[in-house]
Amino acid sequence: MQSISPETIFRGNSAWQKSLPQIIKLTKRPLILGRGITTNKLRNKIFNDLKNKDLNVNFANLKFDCCYEDILRVKDIILKNNNDSVIAAGGGKVLDSGKYIADSLNIHCITVPLSASTCAGWTALSNIYTKDGKFIKDVALESCPKILVYDHKFIQTAPSRTLASGVADALAKWYESSITSSTIDDGLVQQAIQISRVLRDQLLIDGEKAFKGQFENNPSWRNTVEACGLTAGLVGGIGGEKCRTAAAHAIHNAITQIIAPNKFLHGEIVGVGLLLQLRLEEMKNNNKLADQSIKQLLLLMKELNLPTTIAQLGINVFENDNLEKIADFTCRDKSEIHFLPFEIHKRDIKEVIANFEQQKIKI
Repeated sequence: MQSISPETIFRGNSAWQKSLPQIIKLTKRPLILGRGITTNKLRNKIFNDLKNKDLNVNFANLKFDCCYEDILRVKDIILKNNNDSVIAAGGGKVLDSGKYIADSLNIHCITVPLSASTCAGWTALSNIYTKDGKFIKDVALESCPKILVYDHKFIQTAPSRTLASGVADALAKWYESSITSSTIDDGLVQQAIQISRVLRDQLLIDGEKAFKGQFENNPSWRNTVEACGLTAGLVGGIGGEKCRTAAAHAIHNAITQIIAPNKFLHGEIVGVGLLLQLRLEEMKNNNKLADQSIKQLLLLMKELNLPTTIAQLGINVFENDNLEKIADFTCRDKSEIHFLPFEIHKRDIKEVIANFEQQKIKI
């Protein structure tokens, strides 16, 4: 079985208002799930709009990332209130939590992304973390959300940093799937890879204009946020588990095992992992174009104020055995790193990270 997309998608400046008749048909006792204080105003609007439609609405807020402690607590709230759906409104961790909870309770999930930071509003997948943000595992879900509401007005309220993070995460679709799945004899997988190539090209063309420009009358902004939140999800939906993540996400998962002084977004860490993946391809797979790709990505990442080294994530890999810890987790059994079409060992990870962190690349 393959879950390709949400059953219904609303997108654009009035997506939320347009979605209300469909939501009212689907649920009578929804629970609105959120997290951040900065997005309370939007969730209050969602609450009031549903309340005005005579729905019996409840609230719950996450205390941490998408972790089992929060998941169990919210499930208890839902069971106590007899909620018949979860409306997850927030960033990737909120969306993943809402999807996981709804899936485990066999109730409907409606996702309302409040930024373009990930494609989590689309996918039938949840990333599980510890309370302090360390990656544990991916969990495949029975289905994509029932309804996805991608309201541009909501997304415009998010910090520009979240858009930059979404661009880095979406770019990884091409660089990871093209190397892990290029030889798979499956038409849908090959079509997904080609969509990810077009996605990459669009982000390279429009990403900076979207980040630095105004929202209104800016097709680059519209195209970029929908590329990050919708098209990136479609790639995974069509490609399925064969259209895999690789080193960029494996290194992301390893970096989260080390607690940094400042919290970084998923895509910000993936972007660093992406640069390291290309260095691995150059070193281990004789990829002649890897250095050119790195320089192209660095130009964009610099304009988007994205971190480009692990040091810029607040972690010194040469202290506290950090390099060993990252290499250990990256190369653990069942890590995405092993989807690469060449063997990777701990010594390779340590070498490529040590070299990358010490060098200065001139653009």
